[in-house]
Amino acid sequence: MTTLTEADALDGLRDALGLLKDREQVAERLLVSSAKHSFDPDKELDWDAPFEEGKWFWPPELVSLYDTPMWQRMSEDQRILLSQHEAAALASLGIWFELILMQLLVRHIYDKAATSAHVRYALTEIEDECRHSKMFARLISHGGTPWYPVSRAHQNLGRVFKTISTTPGSFTATLLGEEVLDWMQRLTFPDERVQPLIRGVTRIHVVEEARHVRYAREELRRQMLTAPKWSQEFTRVTSGEFARVFSVAFVNPEVYTNVGLDKREAMAQVKASGHRREVMQTGAKRLTDFLDDIGVLRGVGRRLWRSSGLLA
Repeated sequence: MTTLTEADALDGLRDALGLLKDREQVAERLLVSSAKHSFDPDKELDWDAPFEEGKWFWPPELVSLYDTPMWQRMSEDQRILLSQHEAAALASLGIWFELILMQLLVRHIYDKAATSAHVRYALTEIEDECRHSKMFARLISHGGTPWYPVSRAHQNLGRVFKTISTTPGSFTATLLGEEVLDWMQRLTFPDERVQPLIRGVTRIHVVEEARHVRYAREELRRQMLTAPKWSQEFTRVTSGEFARVFSVAFVNPEVYTNVGLDKREAMAQVKASGHRREVMQTGAKRLTDFLDDIGVLRGVGRRLWRSSGLLA
């Protein structure tokens, strides 16, 4: 079995999206962008300003129970409180995911030339993710809500995934964690119904994550052309399973208990909600279209993605 080399990739190698770009040139551009457009959340955001009465912590249309029978029975104050707890739960999920991502990036560059732009950008991205995790943790503490860890089962699955993931599998999971939330945050930061602090946090995250998505997409394209066939197929299956885990972890059932709702009834209504299904599939569509184009959504992997609810 022949594995394509970096030289092959730079000599006219193409996929369904066209010619692959030079890895070093991509990284150099991302490093320039990082130097111009990086933020210190501790200094950029007004952490002392009180929350504004009547404003949401997440756009109501993105709250899990939106347009369900339970939502219709809730008061406006209870809906806003649920948005606050769901924002905290998503921030908690983001921290869990970014801790996994940072470990996967370190593994990716472990045996690569430390002087390369590709490695320097990976280290820059790790810096970004450290700041994001601290920013999310501060947001949770500032709001007075609980920290919402993922379930013990998902914690352990994360440990397994970090251990066995292939390089293309790692970048597929990276994009899954980044792009769905990115879509939601792009709707959040310009929304004047939402608390200014939440809008500031999401604006910083969107600007910096755009570079991370570019880096991961370019590398995943390369990996799906140059990795051994077994690695490509393993990536299809593991990414589909990770999509199933991610879609479940996206809603933490404890948020319902903490705002005075029956969590079993709430979860059942979320599962049955056509609006929620549309939100999740729309949020994932840009990613699933890309993964389909480069050959990730095939066979068993595609069936797993469908069962996750992220692929129509």
